[in-house]
Amino acid sequence: MRFTRTAADPGSRARTGVFTTGHGEVRTPIFMPVGTVGSVKGVYHRDLKEDIGAEIILGNTYHLYLRPGLETLRKAGGLHKFESWDRPILTDSGGFQVFSLTQIRKITEEGCRFQSHIDGSRHMFTPENNVDTQRIIGSDIMMALDECCPGDADERYAAKSLKLTQGWLERFFNRFVSTEPLYGYDQVMFPIIQGCVYPELRKRAVDHALNLVGDSPAVGGFSIGGLAVGEPTEKMYEMLELVCPMLPEDKPRYLMGVGTPANILEGIARGVDMFDCVMPTRNGRNGMLFTWNGIINMRNSKWSDDFSPLDPDGTSFVDREYSRAYLHHLFIAKEMFAAMVASEHNLAFYLDLVRQARAHIEAGDFSSWKEVTVKKVSTRL
Repeated sequence: MRFTRTAADPGSRARTGVFTTGHGEVRTPIFMPVGTVGSVKGVYHRDLKEDIGAEIILGNTYHLYLRPGLETLRKAGGLHKFESWDRPILTDSGGFQVFSLTQIRKITEEGCRFQSHIDGSRHMFTPENNVDTQRIIGSDIMMALDECCPGDADERYAAKSLKLTQGWLERFFNRFVSTEPLYGYDQVMFPIIQGCVYPELRKRAVDHALNLVGDSPAVGGFSIGGLAVGEPTEKMYEMLELVCPMLPEDKPRYLMGVGTPANILEGIARGVDMFDCVMPTRNGRNGMLFTWNGIINMRNSKWSDDFSPLDPDGTSFVDREYSRAYLHHLFIAKEMFAAMVASEHNLAFYLDLVRQARAHIEAGDFSSWKEVTVKKVSTRL
């Protein structure tokens, strides 16, 4: 995987770039729609490509491991063929999902034992079998297995958690470089930088990862984890300001699970290249639209007789095709089509947001544009 920086904003750490995978190029900054179990909920792949403009999507190792299972994925020839998606895929290791199963998992140095949320069956993820699992899934980019430390953890717990993550990273990396892809194209891995909100722990995490992987071509980039998990937003930005300059310039930086449009713009300003979040689809299913003029609650009765286009500034066909009154009606009537329209709109907005960010970085006025835009997209209409 090659990453080339193409432009830099003079007033911030924002930058544009492009990286190449076996399933095509991705331009950064980029937002990656979340396709947890092999689908982005309620959205056709045709629309993901042609309307929304998704260049890369996510899958989740925990969920795919449980359903449809590794045997099915191997027989299908990997996730790309199974779900009929011919562009890049990134997989989360499943660590965040496993560690959220607080009552039905046990973490040790060996790995993490857990019970399926589906049928209660017992399983274990180790760094080694997690590599093997992601080889079978066949993602272009795989995440190292880590423990996601809560954002409000004390420093003693965070240090213990980081030590565990570091040991797992060493084993994950060693397993990765001793195995081969299964489907005829390259895969790369990203270490995950943990350390909660403690600067010294974050520095320790970066130093350990860099010393471990060196300039290995197996490592395509670096992820920043354990943020937007309960800590104050300003702490998240503080950690990004610390970590991003410590990471290599020639590798993309991925902020995991973040977030709101404002979070994304602020992350870009601090040097982040890649983002994902369930918010556009999850909030969309619950009636929330993100727009260039602010946030709309489509369940609010104020939209019941608003026959103007859904979003005059939107880029999706749904923004021109349907009115606010119509979408309001669909939500009140509990029609599944409401969730589909809202998800399509929100994902198209998020991809347009990063496209516009790229354009302003290239034009050299990202910082001033960002200050105005953050206020607009955060307004409640």
